[in-house]
Amino acid sequence: MEEITANVGWLAVIVGAVVSFLVGWLWYSPMLFGPKWAEGVGVEMGTADEMPFGAMAAQFAGLFLMSWFVGVTAANNALLTVILGTVAFAVLGFSGGGFRKNSTYARWTDFGYWIVALVVMIVCQGIL
Repeated sequence: MEEITANVGWLAVIVGAVVSFLVGWLWYSPMLFGPKWAEGVGVEMGTADEMPFGAMAAQFAGLFLMSWFVGVTAANNALLTVILGTVAFAVLGFSGGGFRKNSTYARWTDFGYWIVALVVMIVCQGIL
């Protein structure tokens, strides 16, 4: 267990996850990419009282784990490892969207979000 906890900057992990979650909230909002993304995945954007809380909780848990992964690789001077892993999973997500017949716009929106979230997490590791 020590290999995934030693020298990890926990404040940076938590802040990276929270900020990435908030960026996602904005990213998929009507102010940015939300409406066209929703159309591209075949869903209707709801209202604040119809929030998918289970999906949001799972999203935050995944962002926390990703931010922890960034923290582990930062502590071991191996940030290229997490960059490679994140790009690989973003590409897999992009291809999965193709199998689901999501629009190209929606797939690029999701891909872009994962890359931006990674950048946020790396920046948090660098400044906190």
